[in-house]
Order: sequence, then structure tokens, then C-alpha cells
Amino acid sequence: MKVWTKIRLKDQDKNVNLISHSFANYLFKHGPMAKIKKKYNITEAEMETLYRYTTNRIAGLMLLTASKDIKRINDIANRYNDNNLGAVIPEIECYIEK
Repeated sequence: MKVWTKIRLKDQDKNVNLISHSFANYLFKHGPMAKIKKKYNITEAEMETLYRYTTNRIAGLMLLTASKDIKRINDIANRYNDNNLGAVIPEIECYIEK
């Protein structure tokens, strides 16, 4: 897989920092991470590292999506494709217009 380092955004007015932190909070603070932290005795420093790593990954995916870089998104999807988890049941309900 090619290592990508830069992307081009057509619209520079994207608040990636705010949204990626909000998504990470959604995953960590309002998800099962509190139980996992307690069960496996994960320290605050380790949680901070996990949180920062997750936030950066979310921001990267958002930037790729904003730049409409389908090739690189497909590279990630193909590289990390793992279907061992079974069907995805979204927590958020949505409707897609055709």
C-alpha cells in the first residue's frame, strides 16, 4: 500500500478539529471505553494516547472524505478489510434519499 502524506481540499473552511474531537468523544466517553478502562486497568496516560490516536485517524478520514479522494479511501478500506465482526448495526438511524 502506498503511504499518503498530503491531500488537497477544495473548500478550506472545514472544521476538522472540532468534528474529530466530537467523534472521538462519542466513541470514548459515551461508549464502552469507560468499562474497558476499568476492566483492564488502563491508565489515564494510556487513555490519552488512545484518544489522540483515534482523533487523528478520524481527522485523516474526514480530510480524505472532504477532498473526495476516493482512491485513498479505497486503499484504506482494502488494507484494513476485516469481516470477522459480523454485520454492522448502526446506533444512529438515517434515511438515504435516492
